[in-house]
Amino acid sequence: MGKKEKGKPNPLGEVSRDYTINLHKAVHKETFKRKAPRAVSHIVRFAQKNMLTEDVRIDPQLNEAVWARGIRNLPRRIRVRLQRKKKEEDDGKGKYYTLAQYVPVDSFDNLKTEITKQ
Repeated sequence: MGKKEKGKPNPLGEVSRDYTINLHKAVHKETFKRKAPRAVSHIVRFAQKNMLTEDVRIDPQLNEAVWARGIRNLPRRIRVRLQRKKKEEDDGKGKYYTLAQYVPVDSFDNLKTEITKQ
């Protein structure tokens, strides 16, 4: 990922954050039949970038929330809890994985990124 700088602690550790992802912007000008698969892959890329892990696991409830209205009628935004966890098995792809879970919300007004566990 990135080089560890001298004197700074390792940035990785178990942490949980809540993000709002704008799916409408992610699948803009995408063919109807590709919208939901592209949205899921966008969530994976977003989690890899923000949690600094290669292994991202999508919770079935998050997948159902994206696909709830079909392949072409996505929710405009979705609230996601990303949890970086330590792997029990060692398969050589890093020490941590990210679990992406769905967080139901009534409104997206004034929602910020929240660190729920440090």
